[in-house]
Amino acid sequence: MRLTASLLALLLPVGMVAQQQKPLGENLQSWFDKAKSYLPNAATAPIASTAAKAAATNVVPLTKDNWQSVLTPSTTDPFEGPETWMVFFTGGNKTCYGRCAGVEKAWNESAALLAADPSSPKLAYANCDKQAVLCSAWTAAAATIWYIQLPIAQPDQSTPATTIRIIALNTTTTTASDIVKIHTEKTYEKRPVYDSALHPFDGWVAQYGLLLPLGYVLYGFAYIPSWTFMIVISMGSRYIMSKRTGGRQAGSAQGSAPLGGAPPANERA
Repeated sequence: MRLTASLLALLLPVGMVAQQQKPLGENLQSWFDKAKSYLPNAATAPIASTAAKAAATNVVPLTKDNWQSVLTPSTTDPFEGPETWMVFFTGGNKTCYGRCAGVEKAWNESAALLAADPSSPKLAYANCDKQAVLCSAWTAAAATIWYIQLPIAQPDQSTPATTIRIIALNTTTTTASDIVKIHTEKTYEKRPVYDSALHPFDGWVAQYGLLLPLGYVLYGFAYIPSWTFMIVISMGSRYIMSKRTGGRQAGSAQGSAPLGGAPPANERA
């Protein structure tokens, strides 16, 4: 025992010297990793909860009733340039098949990070399970971010086009850093500008005030069972075939009827 203690006392300074010879960065990383290994997994729950609270504070929920008033430039100064919005579309079991939980967590964390950036865009979100008409009208799918640049009216009262770029998010690999880079590194520029008749601001459907009515129609079609269309098609085809068959039978009956006129000579009285 005394020999062991003496040996430990002799080796301890050697170990300390060897430890001191390591770079400080490696020591800090090693100590951090050891401390992290002692933390329970439940310790990450408060972080996620804090991110969710920050997102609830900084992110505006969109509905079919408020989206036009929310997505409006907050200034009339044309020299301030377009007002930028990042709109996150998510969903539940119906529209995202239960796979949006991870990307929602990343969105909440990114909202907390973007809140610290004075140049960050305004943030909004919509849950397509709860706002099905809005998502149908926009033709927006779950797990996408719409990067919108709202123009400001010019002194001559003309308004430039609203620029929209749609970024699809991977529901399994997207991180908060990926979402933040959409703005900070302008990765949205890799996506083409959205140009469609269903453009929610500049498309002709929106210009004629038909966007929400179309949303209701598309929403209704989406919830009609597919077998209903098959029954309607089957009944329609049977009706058409029956009309054609009936017309042919009537023509055949008229063709076989005797012609009018005098009877043959041998049948005369």
